[in-house]
Amino acid sequence: MAVSTDYQVKFPESGDLYSILAAEGIEFLLSHSGEVPLEYIHGKTICLFFSANWCRPCKDFTPELVKLYENLQTRGEELEIIFVSFDHDMTLFYEHFWCMPWLAVPFNLNLLNKLRDKYRISRIPSLVPLYSDEISVAEDVIGLIEDYGPEAFPFTKKRKEELKAIDDSKRIGGQLEKLLTHESRNYVVARNGSKVLVSKLVGKTIGLYFGAHWCPPFRSFTSQLLDVYNELATRDKGSFEVILVSTDRDSREFNINMTNMPWLAIPYEDRTRQDLCRIFSIKLIPALVIIGPEEKTVTTNAREMVSLYGSRSFPFTESRIVELKACLKKEGDSLPRKVKDKKHEHELKLDMAKAYVCDFCKKQGRFWAFSCDACDYDLHPTCVEEQDALLV
Repeated sequence: MAVSTDYQVKFPESGDLYSILAAEGIEFLLSHSGEVPLEYIHGKTICLFFSANWCRPCKDFTPELVKLYENLQTRGEELEIIFVSFDHDMTLFYEHFWCMPWLAVPFNLNLLNKLRDKYRISRIPSLVPLYSDEISVAEDVIGLIEDYGPEAFPFTKKRKEELKAIDDSKRIGGQLEKLLTHESRNYVVARNGSKVLVSKLVGKTIGLYFGAHWCPPFRSFTSQLLDVYNELATRDKGSFEVILVSTDRDSREFNINMTNMPWLAIPYEDRTRQDLCRIFSIKLIPALVIIGPEEKTVTTNAREMVSLYGSRSFPFTESRIVELKACLKKEGDSLPRKVKDKKHEHELKLDMAKAYVCDFCKKQGRFWAFSCDACDYDLHPTCVEEQDALLV
């Protein structure tokens, strides 16, 4: 993926950071191997990392920043991160710094206060790229890194706009292989661990299923989706496939999920899972996104379609839902509004029900039912004994 070149102007060596360090009499930075002269960072892109050992979000984010730093070092980027500690004493400072592969300013509360005020740090963790005034830094650099990883570099507004445009293109255009694969993985995994090439799925209707085993609504909806999946596998062989995009907390939960599902999944260790959640703005689970046979996004709200209409909603297009509503209205218009049936003492009224169990045949029902207002009793329209029923 191309990276914009708007970061080429470096933070001036005579800039404010050096002035503040000089005012405190600091002539070196710290590394794990000892003191590093300030000249070492001249000409590099500098980012100040404000963090603390006592801060849980800081400790959660630091491993992500380590991965980014090591990736950018491998790419040959002239980047240096400098840790500025919010810790309360030197012991905590060194304990936190131990897990960081970059540099740090010496532990100094007076220096911390000056840097915090200069760069307007109101919360931690914070990552502050030091660029000249000609370059606009993106708001919320931490969030940008959490969303995009190393591709967030160089953390500018321009780069954020580029990444957002790429996401928009993928969301609108679909293109299955661009969505689901990258240079080191061109497959999804099946329940038995086998690999299925994404290229083999092109031309099918694909459901991207977002959810986690710990989520009760996800487990409930999975049973509905499973019914739809099995019905379509019988009725429209090979036309519909589901791919789990797991938001499980760990690989153990992911594996439990997979044992209960007949469909495919993005590998748990793959960052594409987070990318897809970002691209489709997944805020609540479960969620079901449909990519059509033409590799374009059909809907991001297929969960509601499946809940309301089951397999009849396939291929989950808006035109299909319009057609279904018209068909159901026609069915309802052909039925009486009320009936009296010898199997039940009260009058039964025609009602629309998302799902119910018929009290006579004990089978699942959907859409139209004859229901009792006085008690919990429902009949399939086909279970009404018309010869003994009074049609109203």
